[in-house]
Amino acid sequence: MSNLPRIHCFLLLTTLLTLLPLSQSSYHEYREALSKSILFFEGQRSGYLPQDQRVTWRANSGLSDGRTYNTELTGGYYDAGDNVKFGFPMAFTTTMLSWSVIEFGDLMPPNELRNSLVAIRWATDYLLKTVSQPNRIFVQVGDPHADHNCWERPEDMDTPRTVYAVDAPNPASDVAGETAAALAASSMAFRSSDPGYAETLLRNAMKAFQFADSYRGAYSDNSDIRDGACPFYCDFDGYQDELLWGAAWLRRASSDDTYLSYLQNNGKTLGADDNINEFGWDNKHAGLNVLVSKEVLEGNMYSLQSYKASADSFMCTLIPESSSSHIEYSPGGLIYKPGGSNLQHATTISFLLVAYANYLERTSQAVNCGDVNVGPYSLRQQAKRQVDYILGDNPMGLSYMVGYSDRYPQRIHHRGSSLPSVKDHPEFIACKEGSVYFNSSNPNPNVHVGAIVGGPSQDDSYDDNRDDFRKSEPTTYINAPFVGVLAYFAANPSLS
Repeated sequence: MSNLPRIHCFLLLTTLLTLLPLSQSSYHEYREALSKSILFFEGQRSGYLPQDQRVTWRANSGLSDGRTYNTELTGGYYDAGDNVKFGFPMAFTTTMLSWSVIEFGDLMPPNELRNSLVAIRWATDYLLKTVSQPNRIFVQVGDPHADHNCWERPEDMDTPRTVYAVDAPNPASDVAGETAAALAASSMAFRSSDPGYAETLLRNAMKAFQFADSYRGAYSDNSDIRDGACPFYCDFDGYQDELLWGAAWLRRASSDDTYLSYLQNNGKTLGADDNINEFGWDNKHAGLNVLVSKEVLEGNMYSLQSYKASADSFMCTLIPESSSSHIEYSPGGLIYKPGGSNLQHATTISFLLVAYANYLERTSQAVNCGDVNVGPYSLRQQAKRQVDYILGDNPMGLSYMVGYSDRYPQRIHHRGSSLPSVKDHPEFIACKEGSVYFNSSNPNPNVHVGAIVGGPSQDDSYDDNRDDFRKSEPTTYINAPFVGVLAYFAANPSLS
């Protein structure tokens, strides 16, 4: 019998396989993606950069921060593609980096665990400065309106470095509550490697929480703050969730029954049951419920059962087979919520799926979603679909993490990445002189490795356009939860 039919079939099969979209792929270098997701934070640094700085197209910046208040506020992170230090999202970023280490640090390669702790400390050293003065919290550095009117490298920045501070009895329950959460969570991350620093973090977390709880209200309701914080990081969803979130982290970090009582007694009055399907820099409800559920599941703390019930309900909304499923997905399978920077939802929700799966697995439990029982494997499958979509298994065949795979966004909305490095172009580039680079159709000269952009439209389309900041701008709070998720899948790539 002739071999020709077999050869023809083989050639046809080979041709078909090469024509399949990347969305059919099932293999990713999660460890490489993990490494790059952490490296991203070095490109966002403000302040004096260390000798071991790996992102070499960046240099020192923001060295006078705090001077207008006769205080020292250098360091920390720029939140996204601009040169402003917004305290609210920076604190959330820090909480999520810390939670990533607490939950998944033991799965990380030792060098990446170290790099994660370095990334956390770059933020916590700054956050400690923001709560260093009695009855005051510094919530922001930099005039965002002036900054956004320029396209300038952080190293050239000459826009006003306005310091925004909230003094008691004016409230900042949201920023102070999130700062308390960040410092408490990071104290756990550092407990084994630097117990003295961990103790400092926990002590200051308690102090920040006391400020948050004593003077209740949203920081952006203060007229002195509103013009700087809004519309960028206004508190749109209320401050109550940050009070519960801060208390939950202090309970976990300290095991102090004071914070347990706070969660038991204030859950209803502070709306623990509200908006349970959101989690991000502004709304902590779904994350709060998952976090507190750990003590219900593993510690049999049934007085907190209502938080677990809300966590279960949230998980059921994410499962397509569940009768209560109502999270929107793009045709390609990406979790989609209206508004900008959609991938922030995909990364935070993926984190909660994997964390909750861990809690369920340790206690041999599942979630009852009406007609279906959902176990840890199903939750991890949901998370893996989001991770793989972001890394390239999508209709565009594009990795939304810069520097991962051969196809990724080339024109991200990021000043430092899109302007020539001071190493290559030491001459000053003024406010409006950067416009020629902003308007250029050329790829960014500095590849911001590990940056995850805002992501595609609801129909899975993505135009690689620097001008479209809602899609092309990376943020620290997109990356931070993804660090933990990638750590899990780097250690468990096949989900077997």
